[in-house]
Amino acid sequence: MNEATFTFRVDEGLKEQFTTAAKGRDRTGAQLLRDFMRDYVRQQQEATEHDAWFRRQVQAGLDSANAGKLIPATEVEAKFAAKREATRRRLEASAE
Repeated sequence: MNEATFTFRVDEGLKEQFTTAAKGRDRTGAQLLRDFMRDYVRQQQEATEHDAWFRRQVQAGLDSANAGKLIPATEVEAKFAAKREATRRRLEASAE
């Protein structure tokens, strides 16, 4: 692994607090900063992947709707009304 130096400016008080907090976890500031950087990169990759997935889902829905593959609202409402009623019955039965 090639290593590079990352230099930036930070308030002296913050640096001291960070160093103290790192020592309290038996870590160096550099170790924690590398961990934070890895976590940030991972979070950004996950967000990018989720965004791509979401866009594919939306496009699939649009394509389906444009092809006329739609479910009437009354059918959807009836289906979920039945599910709500079944849940109510289960809750009432478990409360007895």
